[in-house]
Amino acid sequence: MPKFLRIGVHQSNVSGYTSKAWCVRRVGAVVFLKWGAVEVQGAGDGRKVYWTRVPQEKTIRCGTAQKAQDYTKAAIARRRSHRYEPLAGPIALQRRSAERSVELKQALATILIVDIVGSTAKAAKLGDARWTKIMGHYYAAVRKELKSSRGKEVVTTGDGVLATFKAPASGIRCATAIQKAVRTLGLDIRVGLHAGEYSVSGGEMVGLAFHIGTRVAAKARAGEVLVSSAVRDLMMRSEIRFRDHGMHQLKGVPARWRLYRVED
Repeated sequence: MPKFLRIGVHQSNVSGYTSKAWCVRRVGAVVFLKWGAVEVQGAGDGRKVYWTRVPQEKTIRCGTAQKAQDYTKAAIARRRSHRYEPLAGPIALQRRSAERSVELKQALATILIVDIVGSTAKAAKLGDARWTKIMGHYYAAVRKELKSSRGKEVVTTGDGVLATFKAPASGIRCATAIQKAVRTLGLDIRVGLHAGEYSVSGGEMVGLAFHIGTRVAAKARAGEVLVSSAVRDLMMRSEIRFRDHGMHQLKGVPARWRLYRVED
């Protein structure tokens, strides 16, 4: 079964990051697909890839072996054009230790969402090889600032990053530092921050707070860092300056939210 790991999301010399894997297998006139989130442990040739949850599966009946073969070739070609690379070796379900499997009732964090503006157009203009190299530098810069600010990377999604911080000030300072760092790569990013509670179940973080953070980021323009009123309320005595960005309806989120723009 050919397997592919999303590139641009991972670094060959970094362990413990989250990416996405995709697998395809053809048997006669039937094509079997499997895909989902994975966690990479180790680096270089010694890295190991684990499913972070049970992967999704799909069976496609093409009618003839030739149609199935054509479908498989086209599907593989699409993945290679979407920044995937061939993956050797098995993908196993993650074995979680007893300590990691314990569920935490609730936790409070500041959630940061980073997203590249116009990434599809930039990738098409630059070509796969150059864009993959830029994305490698992009994720290296983001992870460097997360480490400096004591942020915790939760997941990467395409060209986006979701991370958490114990203190809102640390999240905001990390956001502005990331902006400055990626400008040298010719990239514009939008950033959103929200503070709220989440639960940890089976090692996975879940909660409405993550959805709100994503919606806040979607309201930001290129070069903007927007925060929810929940973050602003926790920063009343901070030296960080904010400008009222008005009331907004966040898609799929109850009620309207007042957002604030971080001032340089």
